Amino acid sequence: MYDLTAFQRDLLYAIAGQDEPHGLAIKEELEDYYEKEIHHGRLYPNLDTIVDKGLVKKGEADRRTNFYTITDRGRREIEARRDWEDQYVSDLLSESE
Repeated sequence: MYDLTAFQRDLLYAIAGQDEPHGLAIKEELEDYYEKEIHHGRLYPNLDTIVDKGLVKKGEADRRTNFYTITDRGRREIEARRDWEDQYVSDLLSESE
């Protein structure tokens, strides 16, 4: 996951948190998070990148709509990333409780 942009990583997390979301659902989720509009020209090329890397699988719901699912590799990458993050922030987060 080290070679993903922050936006691509956020896409991966948003897909992992939903059940086979389509592009518009992912777009809306990230717009809520970023509090600004996500343009199609940014969204779909980045979705294609994480599909090409084998982190996400793209399926066809109908002729106009694709859906996305996290792959086993994508799940492993998220787990590895969370382990890496925990080594730096777990003490900080436990102090605030």
